Amino acid sequence: MARITTFDDWVETFREWRRDIGVDEVNADYRFDAKFGAIESPEIQFGAYAGQPKWESLREIPDQRIKDALLNYIVYQGDTEFASVEQQRALFATAPTEWDRAALARIMTEEMRHGWQMSYLLVHYFGSSGRLEAEKLLSRRAFQQQRLLGAFNVEVKSWLDFFTYTQFQDRDGKFQLEMLSRSAFAPLARSMEPMLKEESFHLGTGHTGLKRIVQAGKVPTPIIQRHFNKWVPACFDLFGTDNSSSAQWAYVWGLKGRFHEDPNAPADRSLLNETARAAYIAECQRLVDDLNRQITGEQPKLRLPDVRFNRQIGLYAKQPYDLDGALLPSEDFPAYLASVLPSEADLLALDTITRGDGWITARDARLPEPRDD
Repeated sequence: MARITTFDDWVETFREWRRDIGVDEVNADYRFDAKFGAIESPEIQFGAYAGQPKWESLREIPDQRIKDALLNYIVYQGDTEFASVEQQRALFATAPTEWDRAALARIMTEEMRHGWQMSYLLVHYFGSSGRLEAEKLLSRRAFQQQRLLGAFNVEVKSWLDFFTYTQFQDRDGKFQLEMLSRSAFAPLARSMEPMLKEESFHLGTGHTGLKRIVQAGKVPTPIIQRHFNKWVPACFDLFGTDNSSSAQWAYVWGLKGRFHEDPNAPADRSLLNETARAAYIAECQRLVDDLNRQITGEQPKLRLPDVRFNRQIGLYAKQPYDLDGALLPSEDFPAYLASVLPSEADLLALDTITRGDGWITARDARLPEPRDD
């Protein structure tokens, strides 16, 4: 790709990326644009600069370290958006209904717009460094294991994968966007409201999709469970390391808020990632409970894996914990892991089931669109 010098150059590179990964016909008439919404406060809401006006440009940011960290947050957010499109791009041919095909097109289009939004910020506010990073967002490929976060290099192989992904992994995205909505950098904070509104549809699609599968009763719940085991630990990792110093500095600098049910409670800066992850787990548990209410007969109930299972970063990284959080002998773990993740036999069985009728309940187009509450 040629080095970009203007946002128009980036837009052309974006079009090349769409063609290259095969999604140029997805909502081809959609008009991509940067969208900005309201912010909670015009003043910095936490950290060392609390009470001062939020920064409207890089010139107003008092420390180069803050600028560098801010650039990094925007790059990582943009990378996840484009990666998710690459992960989901092959699902159109196997969409269970026309409604699902249209929902997939909408989700992928909105994820592209979110990546567009982050690229707009990079190009318009960060000079040559931002232009370079915006270009790099479109040069990496999830299917070549090049995306910045491991969960965004994992293949989405089926619609069960897709619904599990959008229930759990997109939900992590909601948490990240909510924390960034309080950023001291006003253009980033203003970007979050439209993104969160669009993200709500993605989360709702994931949960209602899983609910429709469970209600149909054709896909054995152990297969569904093994897909949960595949995605949920990666989502735990997305909250970052334990006792994270970078999370503490992001809070001190006002770049990223914390997630807490009581915004007036004092912040434990040493446990910012852990607190957000705990709230995420509680929210996911309510969703799993809702799915379990749809399971009838002898099918086993669904569950969340223990937070220590199959982690790649943090206190429990690379340690052989099982689904219940018990530590296994290291030599036994590879076989155990293979037994609790989706297998080739699962994929073959799922392929046979989904080629038939009735494996997912119909989506009534007259119903309100799925939203996350």
